[in-house]
Amino acid sequence: MAVTVSVLGSGSRGNATFVKTDGVRLLIDAGISRKEIAKRLESIGEDPDGIDAVLITHEHNDHSCGLKTIVKDLPVQVFATWGTIRALHVEDYELNGSSIVPVPPGIPFAMNDAEITPFSVPHDAAEPVAFNVTSGGVKVTQLTDVGHLPDHVSDRLRGSHVLILESNHDLEMLRVGPYPWSLKQRLMGRYGHLSNTAVARFIREQYDGEADHVVLAHLSSKNNHPEIARQEAAVALRDRGMSGVHLTITSQDEPTFPIRL
Repeated sequence: MAVTVSVLGSGSRGNATFVKTDGVRLLIDAGISRKEIAKRLESIGEDPDGIDAVLITHEHNDHSCGLKTIVKDLPVQVFATWGTIRALHVEDYELNGSSIVPVPPGIPFAMNDAEITPFSVPHDAAEPVAFNVTSGGVKVTQLTDVGHLPDHVSDRLRGSHVLILESNHDLEMLRVGPYPWSLKQRLMGRYGHLSNTAVARFIREQYDGEADHVVLAHLSSKNNHPEIARQEAAVALRDRGMSGVHLTITSQDEPTFPIRL
């Protein structure tokens, strides 16, 4: 039994994560063009058309803009909440052998050898979720686009072997940066995006330490820097005595080196 994980790209210009088990090949989000997803899959040694299903977290363009072409080109299943399905206007999609499957938050479902659980998150979208994917005793969790980490969300992260976690902005860079104040308030709000400081607080106060791999994702290109995000998380891990955790920073423009467990 083997699980492979690669974040194909993450940031405000597009998000997609590839998760492969022995029996199924998944995309979490399709916020990158179909052509670019194929190119990045090929670059990590995967079939550029090798997608069985797409899990959509919410309707925002940087998580869904590639979906319409994917369902037209490939016979995939798309799993999303009813709120997300309605917000995407999937009735306008051309489904050439693809299907759209509504999933309620909190209810697990199976695809071949993978159990997938969508869970509700606080974000300013119609009915946003994040996903746990478990196969052969390996649990992968991706959590981005979340304004804060209430207990019911942090509980869903427990037992993860690969934890992909948003580290969107540095608070000081955001405060003095070029965005209008209304957008700054949205990003810092309880339905916005997690800061580096919030991630460090989570590691110190809520993280169970089970993940061998922590992947920091959805970094802002204007209000963050990879080394600032890495340093805050690394210090928090060191404070917890967790020096053995592999810490990876995602890129907007290229996939992460595949994690194989």
